Amino acid sequence: MFKKIISKLKCRLDRIFHSYAEHRFRLLQREDGVAAVEFALVAAPFLALLFAIMETALVFFAGQVLETVTSDAGRLILTGQAQSLSQDSFKDKVCPQAGLFGLFDCANMSVDVRAYTTFAGASLTPPPMDANGKTADTYQPGTACDIVVARVFYSFPVYVNLLGFNLADATTAGKRRLAATSVFRNEPFTGPPC
Repeated sequence: MFKKIISKLKCRLDRIFHSYAEHRFRLLQREDGVAAVEFALVAAPFLALLFAIMETALVFFAGQVLETVTSDAGRLILTGQAQSLSQDSFKDKVCPQAGLFGLFDCANMSVDVRAYTTFAGASLTPPPMDANGKTADTYQPGTACDIVVARVFYSFPVYVNLLGFNLADATTAGKRRLAATSVFRNEPFTGPPC
């Protein structure tokens, strides 16, 4: 009698085990959620790389706009149109052009214009900046035939931080210092040629 019960129990356990193994094997062969799992693994690095590329392009674009604005401002000084302007008036002429694309905040822009007598004496070392990444404005457009170094500085915010490597400077947390320079000799707007 016990042998009969044990044999029936063994038979049922074999059927249950066989059914479980077959079901488990079928479950392992299913590929319904593979795309979702693959997307979850690839999405975060892909999006981080995409945003880093967009931010790098934005910083380069902002730098090019700043170069264009500095060149245009230098043209005002070169032709003698800006010699009668005050520092604030000159900055008011520079800033709206830079703000056309909505990239710049005029309050964070610094203008450094200095006149020299020779090209060799012209200094291109950047002026010191404060904790916010702003330098003190200087405006000395010079007179006819002077050598002028016109520079515009801006601390551009950096948002994407990819594994700690970003375009931000070590001195200004979360900002990239952009600088544009234009060096030229003023035209002889009064008197004999240079």
